Amino acid sequence: MTKAELYQKACMLPLLPGVYIIRDKSDTIIYIGKAKRLRIRVSQYFREGVPHDNKVSQMIAHAYAFDVIVCQSEFEALVLEASQIKAHTPKYNILLKDDKGYSYIKVTREAWPRLSFVLQKEEDDAEYIGPYTSSFAARQMAETALDAFLLPRCSKRFPQDIGKGRPCLNAHIGKCMAVCSGKISCENYNQAVKNAVHLIRYGKKDILKILNERMLEASDRLEFETAALLRDQINAITKVTAGQKVVVDPEVEMDVVALAGTPSSVCAAVLRFREGRLTDKREFLFHDTADIAAVREEFLPRYYLDDEQIPKIIAVDELPPDSEALQQALNEKRGSEVQLYVPQRGDKAHLVEMAHTNAVERLARESGRYAREEKLLDEMAQVLGLSKPPRTIESYDISNWGDGTSVCGMVTFRDGKPYKAGYRKFRMKTVLGTDDYASLAETVSRRAAEYEKYAALAAQGQGSDNYFGQKPDLLLMDGGRGQVSAAKAALAGTSLADVPLYGMVKDDHHRTRAIVDSEGREIAINMNRGTFTFITAIQDETHRFANAYRKQQMRKKSYSSTLTEVPGVGPKTAKALMTQFKSVGAVREATPDQLENTPGVGPQLAQTIYDYFHA
Repeated sequence: MTKAELYQKACMLPLLPGVYIIRDKSDTIIYIGKAKRLRIRVSQYFREGVPHDNKVSQMIAHAYAFDVIVCQSEFEALVLEASQIKAHTPKYNILLKDDKGYSYIKVTREAWPRLSFVLQKEEDDAEYIGPYTSSFAARQMAETALDAFLLPRCSKRFPQDIGKGRPCLNAHIGKCMAVCSGKISCENYNQAVKNAVHLIRYGKKDILKILNERMLEASDRLEFETAALLRDQINAITKVTAGQKVVVDPEVEMDVVALAGTPSSVCAAVLRFREGRLTDKREFLFHDTADIAAVREEFLPRYYLDDEQIPKIIAVDELPPDSEALQQALNEKRGSEVQLYVPQRGDKAHLVEMAHTNAVERLARESGRYAREEKLLDEMAQVLGLSKPPRTIESYDISNWGDGTSVCGMVTFRDGKPYKAGYRKFRMKTVLGTDDYASLAETVSRRAAEYEKYAALAAQGQGSDNYFGQKPDLLLMDGGRGQVSAAKAALAGTSLADVPLYGMVKDDHHRTRAIVDSEGREIAINMNRGTFTFITAIQDETHRFANAYRKQQMRKKSYSSTLTEVPGVGPKTAKALMTQFKSVGAVREATPDQLENTPGVGPQLAQTIYDYFHA
């Protein structure tokens, strides 16, 4: 339908509450909203002359049809909207995802384990507690556990460094048990680490009770050193947790929410107070909009009616228009009354100001970061001789292993930072053996073919959301003249032939040294620190991504090899089993009936597989 036709249809809607569902040409849901009066709200989108911000304008440009669900009340519409958004995750609804990513607390598996805060999992044997959506909370918990149980933060290795040198400053000021002194047994140290993990997982009250019981038991056994160590840990926990500032009544659990905006973005800041202390801070950025009221109206129900724990009190900077319906929904989900209000004076009003300050500061940092990235891309364009700053950069690296199999990792940087939606993995289809040049040529040829395919679909109004339908501003190959020449020849005659192409050259120590252009000339970049650091980061990320994919394929191949040892199971069936069950362990635990559901596995083979693992 045209915009005029959609407007005419909207004018025929009732003046009743309900939910509206907007779809594009491919019948994909792109936006879901609620309205107190459907006719007024929906018609505003399609009426000529009504101003909209960037995000809403894009949504309207893609709108082709809409449906409505009439409800009995605003409350019913609000709950229905939340459930529909969760089920369909439309493109133009706000995404409740802060930009910090997930965080973990890492506990190494060794004789003398170490505990630390990390931003991502690694492929090692360590235990990872999490993931936490807030790095603030994860870091605070790790620091509290380290302080409470006097665990070491230094880089010393145990037991190798025990007895070598004097204990550090942390030991002298009472923040470390001084394992390096040799006075702490491995058993007591491991128990302290277990207690720290228990504190992180279950909180202060439970661990204090356990430690008090152990201290009394040790004292009864006349193990006074152990009892003293436990006493010190109890005192440390009490001291550390008491040192955290109490800002509200200890019995109160409360969230404080405030929003701030710029002409192009809105930030929502949420401060969580539990047991009287600030335990978490989360910030959500919404780009391409300046409508704070609209974001607030959608943010609060999305945040609390999804999977978030609802506290007794939610203090906000301003109530949304549907506050009564939201209040009712919060009460029903929590199972008791929730106080949703705007504090006018006192400590809680100051906390709302604090949340607003955090939102303003986050927007200021974001603006500063964009300015730095803008400057960096300008410098890069000058160094490489590009006609404009490269907004979208794609980088490729080939990774091989012993049997001659190769894979390629493609990473994308957009506006100076990693863009995970543009990451892709390639397995070689035509190259036999280890041949980096041929593998790179095959990869970029396939990339060009995918671009042409999705660009054609986009011209017909289809497939516009697929990343492959977008043209990069710069292509980088991990390697020198050979890799660049192979990629250039493969792209000749394609739609990507005019994209600037360079190679990233490494020195003998596997560190970025220079850039090679498509004519084979080297460009020194070490004199331009910003460009040098940025290209090094791109090269390192590409290498990491390609290697991770290679290791993943090696593990799958190893697992498949295990399955091919079963009589009657060949490579094709093993692959089907791995696709169905994801792991050999899951295949081992499956029943014959479950195994039989795998393509290519009949009743007899299913029984054979089951008998093989259960003989």
